[in-house]
Amino acid sequence: MEKMNILVIDDEEGIRESVKRVLRNFTVSLTYIEDDYGFDIDTAGSAEEGLEMLRSKDYGVLLLDNQLPGMNGTDLLKILHDEQNPVITIMITAFASIETAINATKNGAYDFVTKPFTPQELKDSVFKAVKHQILSSTAKKLLEEKKKIRFQFISVLSHELKSPIAAVSNYLKLMEKKISGPDISSYDEFIKRSQIRIKDMEKLIFDLLDLTRIESGEKKRELGEVSIDEVINETLENLTDEIRKKNITVKFEPAGITIRADRTEISIITSNLISNAVKYNRDGGDVRINTVLEKGRVTFSVADTGIGIAENDIGKLFKEFSRIKTEETAGISGSGIGLSTVKKIAGLYNGDVKVASVQGKGSEFTVILRSEG
Repeated sequence: MEKMNILVIDDEEGIRESVKRVLRNFTVSLTYIEDDYGFDIDTAGSAEEGLEMLRSKDYGVLLLDNQLPGMNGTDLLKILHDEQNPVITIMITAFASIETAINATKNGAYDFVTKPFTPQELKDSVFKAVKHQILSSTAKKLLEEKKKIRFQFISVLSHELKSPIAAVSNYLKLMEKKISGPDISSYDEFIKRSQIRIKDMEKLIFDLLDLTRIESGEKKRELGEVSIDEVINETLENLTDEIRKKNITVKFEPAGITIRADRTEISIITSNLISNAVKYNRDGGDVRINTVLEKGRVTFSVADTGIGIAENDIGKLFKEFSRIKTEETAGISGSGIGLSTVKKIAGLYNGDVKVASVQGKGSEFTVILRSEG
C-alpha cells in the first residue's frame, strides 16, 4: 500500500483528533493505479506551525481551518501559492457562505468542508483531493518520462548518424582536394563507401519512422488479403545484391498462404528478418525461409547459418536501440530498432516473435501471426 502524508491545521484539538480517527484506516482505491493509498496524518494548532511543517516535509493533502489565531488560513494559502507548494488544500470553515468558498478557491483551495462535518463528508472530500493529487502527480511523471525518452531518442539518433555523416564528409573533402588526380574513376571506392553509409542512414531513418508510426497509432492500417509468398519474393528481390555479394543460397518454397493483414506491416517483418539473416550470415551460407498455416495462424520463420547469438544476449534483441556488439558484429551496420518493430507488429496480430540460436552456427527467428478482422 502506498502512503500519502496529510497535514491537519486547526486550533481545535477535538477537530484535529476527529480527523485523525476518521482517516486513520481510510484508504483510496482507483482503477487506474495498482496500489491503494493509505495516510500518515500530522497535525498543527496554528498556521505558523503548519507552514514550517509544510516546508520541511512533502504533504499530498492539507486540511486547513480558515479561522486561526495569528495567521489565518487564507494568508497561509497565499504563501503556499507563492512558494509553489503542490499540496492540495481542503478548507475547514465554520461559515458556510458563498463568499468564503469563493475567497478560498481564489487563493488556491481545492475544496472545503464546513463544521460540523460528518465522517463521510470528510472522506468524500479527501477522496476527491487525493484523486486529483494522484492524477496531477502521474501527469507530471509522464511528462518527465516523455522528456527523458525524447532526450534518449535524440541522443541515440545523433550518435548513430554522426559516424556515417563524418565518413561521407571526409570522402567528399578528399575528392574535393583531388588527392588521386582529376580522373573521376579514381574515386570509385570513395563513392561506393559513401553510398553504403548513406544507405545505412536511410535504413535508420525509415526504421525510426516505422517504429514511431506504429507506436503512436498514426499509421493508417490498410487491411486486406496479403500473399505471404509475394511479400517474401519482393523482399528477396530487394536484397538481390547483398545475397549475390555474400554468395548466399536462399531456400524458399512458396506455400500459397494468404493472411488478412496490412501489407506494409508484413513487408517490414519479412524485410527485417531476411535482411538480418543475410547480413549476419557467413559467406557462402544458407538462408531457409518457411511459412506454415495452421488453425488460422501463420508461422513465418527465417533460419541462417551465420554468426549466431550468445544465450545471454538473446534477451536484448527486442529492446529499442539495442545492438549485440561482438568482434563478429563490429563491421556490420544496423539501427538497433528493426527487431523491436517486428515484435510490436506481431503484437498487433495477437502474435509473438521467438528466436533460437547457437553461437557460431546460426539463428532462427519465428514470427507467429493471426489474421486481422
